Amino acid sequence: MTAKNKVLQENLQKIRDNFDFFDRDGNGRIDEKEFAELILAIEPHAKIAEIEKGFIEIDADQDGSIDFNEFVSWWKLCWWQY
Repeated sequence: MTAKNKVLQENLQKIRDNFDFFDRDGNGRIDEKEFAELILAIEPHAKIAEIEKGFIEIDADQDGSIDFNEFVSWWKLCWWQY
């Protein structure tokens, strides 16, 4: 494994760990309540309307939950450098 691939794999594992932490019921998806908990942990002063809007934008297939692939896409846009 190259150094770059190792870093990417480590980053993906960190994303998975965060996803699993906020997937409180362990169903492999983050619902709107779990997403709100995640955002409020990052930004305690976030407004509910902003959280709801963000959830809708991230839920690409509009099934009412965020799967891991949707989460990764969002994470890469917002947090990849961290």
